[in-house]
Amino acid sequence: MRLLLDTHLLLWAAQKSTRLSAIASKLIADPGNELIFSVASLWEFAIKYAKAPAGFNVSPTELREALMQNGYSELEIGAKHVLAIAGLPALHSDPFDRILIAQSAVEGITLITSDERVAQYPGSVRKV
Repeated sequence: MRLLLDTHLLLWAAQKSTRLSAIASKLIADPGNELIFSVASLWEFAIKYAKAPAGFNVSPTELREALMQNGYSELEIGAKHVLAIAGLPALHSDPFDRILIAQSAVEGITLITSDERVAQYPGSVRKV
C-alpha cells in the first residue's frame, strides 16, 4: 500500500516518538508499504524550524536526508494538486493539511493522519 504520512506522523516516525499509535507504527514498519512524504510537510516543518530552531533535534535538510536514506519517497507539489484543493469540502482550513489531502486524492494514495478533522475528508484518508 502507498502511504502518505501527514506532517505530525512523519515527524513522530522520524523521532521514534511514543505519540505514534500502534496502528501507525505497524503500517510504517510494514516492508510491503511504500512510505511517502510531501514537500508540503517539509515546507511546514521549515517554517516552524525557522521560528524556533532550538526546539528541534534536526534541521529541515537533515530531516529530508534521513527520510530519503530510510526509503521514503518524496512527493512534490504540482499544479494538479493545487487545483484539486478547489474541489475539497471546507471541513478544515489548514493549508498544509489541505494540500496533503489533495495530493492523496490526485495520486490515488492513502493519507494516514492522527488528526480527527483531516480524517473526515472523503477518499483514501485514514486516521491511525
